[in-house]
This record gives sequence, structure tokens and C-alpha cells, in this order.
Amino acid sequence: MHPLISTEALASALAGAAPPKVVDVRWRLGGPPGRQDYEVGHVPGAHYLDLDADLSSAPGAGGRHPLPSTEDLQRVLRSAGIRKGHPVVAYDAADGSVAARLWWLLRWAGHTEVAVLDGGFAAWVAEGRPVSKEIPTAEPGDITVTPGAMPVVDADEAAALARNGVLLDARAPQRYQGETEPVDPRAGHIPGALNAPSSGHVDSNGRWLGPTALAERFQALGARPDARVGAYCGSGVTASSVVLALEVAGITTPDKPAELYAGSWSHWCVDPSREVATGPTP
Repeated sequence: MHPLISTEALASALAGAAPPKVVDVRWRLGGPPGRQDYEVGHVPGAHYLDLDADLSSAPGAGGRHPLPSTEDLQRVLRSAGIRKGHPVVAYDAADGSVAARLWWLLRWAGHTEVAVLDGGFAAWVAEGRPVSKEIPTAEPGDITVTPGAMPVVDADEAAALARNGVLLDARAPQRYQGETEPVDPRAGHIPGALNAPSSGHVDSNGRWLGPTALAERFQALGARPDARVGAYCGSGVTASSVVLALEVAGITTPDKPAELYAGSWSHWCVDPSREVATGPTP
């Protein structure tokens, strides 16, 4: 399944005999809770999963959004009605940077039939497509979470990747450069990491750039098929969209995906022994 699905393709699939499972993961840093938006209106039949409560472990030593345990993730996915081999479409408010977290988690769990809605809920509504307030009841799914299908690196491995490969930082330039840090206790970036803001994956309408444009963007940063490539962000969420974008660009493949530093900056910066770089250069 291609990592992205258009609004047209989703609408057609939902009208078919075997519609995909649609999951709403709208979320914003600092709130209010995305479920409020979901209750006002969502793609018909969509279930809601919360980034903090459902798609992450409790914040702590592993960062602000640690990966959920195998048992918790399986329970959550089954509660949303996700079944083995059945397609899943995730969407967020617009640019896919949060929906990519569910895409990545499902791929990490061994479920390959998953895509992110291009343009998200904003594009769906802008095209006048149907919206529902009805909260669907799902029959429990039967997905089995088998973690490890997507590579994860720890802090030491991320540091080595920044030195010997390509480590991409998905945060805004101001946070990468250390000019501001609204969430975490230290500002800056992992030494050697390159800034590749997740906002650069999409155009002014929130639609994803095409493979050629994405490939040119990543190649300019030194990412290429024969190099090790990894990604991180503030807490490991929007970095998932970098992993997705690299695959769309053809820089990586489903068999050889980019590596994710799941703890990301929120994990790196709390250890005073880890070096921090500032400014626009790696």
C-alpha cells in the first residue's frame, strides 16, 4: 500500500465493498484535545485515537512520547477495529505529520496496509465531502502487534548516525538552531544532524509534494539510497513523517526504511553529558 492516499481514492474506497478502517488522530501541541474536533465532525466511520493516551507510553525517561508497549498498542488497535491484512487510513488536521505516527506504528507492528490521507481532514472538508458526528461502534479487531519491522535507534546510535550517515531533524529551524525551545529543557540540536522541517513536505495547501520534489529536497541534504538515513524531532512524532516522506521520495524503501530516534530531542536533551549544537550548521 502506498504511504499516501488521496481524498478521491479514500472516498472511492469507502464506497466499496470492503472499505478501509479510517482513524482520526488529530492532535495539537498544547491542546485542546483533538477528540473535541473529532466530536464536532469527522470522516464518516472514522474512529479516534489520541496521540498521548493511545499512541504513546507515559512521558518520562524515554521522552515526551515514548513508543507504546506491545500489549498496549495491540489493545488500542484492536479497540479501533483494526484487523490483520485490512487497509487502514490515518488522517490528522492537515499535513500528515501526526497521522504519520500511526502509519509508522502500524508498519513497526508488521501491518503494511496503511496510508496517510493526503491533505488530511482540511482537504476532505474543503472538497465538500461528507462529515459525520456519529461515533461508530467497532467490532474488536484481531491485529497482532509484532514490533521491529521498522528500525529504531537509541541516543548513542543517533549520534553515530549523525557522524557517519544522515540524521534529519524534523523541527522548525528556530528550534533546530537553538533560538527558541518552547517545550524541552535545553535548546539546540544533535551535533551533525541536518535540519529538514516536516513542514517542507507539503505545499501551501497542505498537500504532499510529489516524489521528485521530495527526492530533490532530501538529496540536497545528502540523503540517498546507498546511505544510512535516520530522523528525529521534538518527541518522535513528526519525525515519523520524515520516514514516510523519504519512502515517497524513493530514497528509502519498505524493505529498507529510514531509522527513527523515537525518544528524539526530548530524550537527548535531558542528559547533561550529551553535547548540544546550536546555530544553522550541523
